[in-house]
Amino acid sequence: MKTLTGAQMMCEALLAEGVDVMFGYPGGAIMPFYHALPEYPELRHILVRHEQAAGHAAEGYARTSGKVGVCVATSGPGATNLVTAIADAMMDSVPIVAITGQVVTSLIGKDGFQETDVTGITQPITKHNYLVTDVRDLPRVFKEAFHIARTGRPGPVLIDVAKDVQNARGVFEYPESVDLPGYKPNYDGNRRQIKEAANLLNQAKKPLIMAGHGILLGHASVELREFAEKTGIPVITTLLGISCIPEDHPLSLGMPGMHGWVHVNRAIQECDVLFTIGARFDDRVTGKLDTFARNAKIIHVDIDPAEVGKNVITAVPIVGDAKRVLENLTEIVNANEHSEWLNHIRDIQATRSKRQRDPESGMFTPHHVYAEFTRIMQGEFRVCTDVGQHQMWAAQLIEYMKPHTHITSGGLGTMGFALPAAMGVQVACPNEEVWAIAGDGGFQMNLQELATVVQESLPLKICIINNGYLGMVRQWQELFHERRYSATPMWSPDFIKLADAYGIPGVRVERAEDVAEAIQQARSTNGPFLIEFVVEREVNVYPMVAPGASISDMFEDPSEVEIEDVVAVK
Repeated sequence: MKTLTGAQMMCEALLAEGVDVMFGYPGGAIMPFYHALPEYPELRHILVRHEQAAGHAAEGYARTSGKVGVCVATSGPGATNLVTAIADAMMDSVPIVAITGQVVTSLIGKDGFQETDVTGITQPITKHNYLVTDVRDLPRVFKEAFHIARTGRPGPVLIDVAKDVQNARGVFEYPESVDLPGYKPNYDGNRRQIKEAANLLNQAKKPLIMAGHGILLGHASVELREFAEKTGIPVITTLLGISCIPEDHPLSLGMPGMHGWVHVNRAIQECDVLFTIGARFDDRVTGKLDTFARNAKIIHVDIDPAEVGKNVITAVPIVGDAKRVLENLTEIVNANEHSEWLNHIRDIQATRSKRQRDPESGMFTPHHVYAEFTRIMQGEFRVCTDVGQHQMWAAQLIEYMKPHTHITSGGLGTMGFALPAAMGVQVACPNEEVWAIAGDGGFQMNLQELATVVQESLPLKICIINNGYLGMVRQWQELFHERRYSATPMWSPDFIKLADAYGIPGVRVERAEDVAEAIQQARSTNGPFLIEFVVEREVNVYPMVAPGASISDMFEDPSEVEIEDVVAVK
């Protein structure tokens, strides 16, 4: 046992949890922690330019490395700037620990300078949070926080530490285990329910697997593929599940939902058993709930019991870890083939999905960019996308061959996510090619992080799809609000000059024939590089299900929008 300050205890605890990097921004209430940091050179600290970016970078690091991401901020505005990223991590089940400084204990509740009740603010958007007012609690709190963040359904945990606690001295003894009687995640699914699921799948004529983020979080991609190949069941992947199975696999069908493929949504509506694992039936996937998978018995595997039966009626609920449940199921399920069923889905795909993959004649559309990405990269990249049209095109049109190569903000839909998240991914994978893809709107929400990219020598490649609009909002205005483009046309700075000001080379592309050369130039540059693709302004994302409509009612151009769909939106 040794006597340390609270700040030193925080550093020791981070080392004990295997932390080697954190993303943060110092300030008054967290200053003792930053004062102690130089004593711990094993802890790499990356100075971001905004605390929200610290949170997203921690997310990107966690989503790729499999470790807990760590972000740090001071009290008040520093802490509240983390809130969006914490909410994002909560919605997408990403394990991060957010450390914030708090005013001294004697000022708590007295509106001291830069005081904010951050534990109160983040209570609904964290898996758990702590306010530490006694230095003796620090070792236990850190041990519990990391345990909670990484176990069960992963998620964010916040530790708010009063400044005087960071300065106080105490005996440091890091616990070897935690004692949380009310927190017992269940990893092994119930054997009887697993057997019921196997029986249901054995009898199914048109079964379908819907794989979600839980496959990636549970590192169960190999087990998913083995299960699918043994049973011959085709696989669809939610937005966050993309990359959990190679997209050129014969059983891989693509993405369902609002901007999923027609053949995938048709498969959901026609299947007789829907085996959903690690997905939570988000409304962007289900559309109108009472028409979703209406012919199917649903098997739902999720490690969070609160998700099972929350949105859809489940025939066989299984609470457990995706990897373990798949292993158990693969052992007992019958080997099978479903060639007729798969061919039927492929026939739909062949007739309904061609339009999106073929750019319209004479126009420079984002489709040219994504097609060249896939052709040139050959699966050797990691992509972080922002939110909007470019995000949906990246999900639809780029082919992902390896797990954890597609990183996006799914549940919260956070604009400004791509660039800082990509920084975290690049830190986790320093020798891999990492691309941040953003729209002209989202990129301007966190573009200050170009400075962090340069200061940390991150060889990040940045792609801006510039259509001069908040594209997805404009698309909805066009389709459902009489083309009244209210507050969506967007002026942007000269992104190439902006990048140059930060010391980052870049190039603007305005013709389809120049796309490949620009991508190759970025790849051959030793360091960060920015490409601005100035594309056709009013290209829409299709197919589409109108908000509130059934996934049976997809349309592929505006002429197919039914008046009932418009009513559903209103």
